[in-house]
Order: sequence, then C-alpha cells, then structure tokens
Amino acid sequence: MQKKINIIAFVAGISTLLLIVISIFVPWWQLAVGSPAIASVNVSPVNLNLDLLGNFITIPIIYALNIACALSLASGGIIMLIYSLRPNKSYSNKLLGFGYKKPLYAVILFVIGMFAMSYLVQRFSGFAFPLIGSGSQSLPQGMAPNGVNIEVAVSAGFGWPFYFAIVVAGLCVAARLYHRKIAADTMLPPPPQKQ
Repeated sequence: MQKKINIIAFVAGISTLLLIVISIFVPWWQLAVGSPAIASVNVSPVNLNLDLLGNFITIPIIYALNIACALSLASGGIIMLIYSLRPNKSYSNKLLGFGYKKPLYAVILFVIGMFAMSYLVQRFSGFAFPLIGSGSQSLPQGMAPNGVNIEVAVSAGFGWPFYFAIVVAGLCVAARLYHRKIAADTMLPPPPQKQ
C-alpha cells in the first residue's frame, strides 16, 4: 500500500513555522515619522516595535497578544505537519480544520487591525497617516502652539513578510482543497478481482 502525503500541507506547515521566525525580525508593516526618523512603528502579528526618539516602548497587552498569536501560528504549523504525514486517518480532517485556518486568520485580522488602527488614530487624534506610501503630516490646529504650523514627513508600507503571509495562507487553503482529492481517492471502492 502506497503511503499518501499531502505535500501541499507539508509545505504550508513548514512555511507557517518559517513565517513566525521571519515575522519576529522583519515587520509586516512599517511607519516612519520624520526624515531621519524621529519615530517608527514596526508591526507584525508576532512582534510590535515602537520607537520614539530612540526609546523603545513596550505595551504589555500587545506583547501578550503577540505571544498568543505566535503560539497560535506555531500550533497551526505543527498540526499541518502532523496532518500532512497522515492525511488518510480518521482524525486528519479535524487536524486540517484546525491547522489551515491559523495563517488565514492572522492575515485577515492583521489587515482589519491596520485599517481599524488607521481610522481610530485619525478619528481621535486628527493625525492621518498612510497605510502605503509617503506624505507629510501637519499637527492639528488645536495642538499646535500659538498657531504654528508643524509638518513632518511620514512614510509607510507593507514589507515582504506580509506578502509571504498571504502566500502561506493561500498554501493552507490549497492544502484544504487538495484534501478533498485525497479523501475522494481513498473512498473509491477497490477494483473487482478476477477469479
């Protein structure tokens, strides 16, 4: 009997674990304020770096969410690897159902979070920063001392790990779709035997 392996799920599992390691060191999205930068924000689901005038700022609840996301992605990647080696077992559908969603949810929630953060910052502080591209931002009139106009260059953009995360999520969805083919192949009745 030939042992079946879901190679797409195997690649997706390895890629998910690789994505975690990459995301710790390289952000999915960056914002730089000023030229040279007086403030910068580097964001990924597993790491957030806030730098203001050379001082790094850590927000405990965000740090806890980053750890939870890293653990969730790691569990999804490991489960995908286990599933990929045993796609025909009775429990494989449950493993796949758990594992393939983690990178997909991470990408979707990250994008929603970025748009929500942009909207909330603009709504409550009056600062409008780009999600992609560059421009100049001036201090709102109520915040400027004695009507002084202060403008600063702002640039932002998604990094290559964000696009890699989209590829990983796509691989996980493809592994789920490929599972249907594997499951259909195992459900076929055996060929009739000649007597």
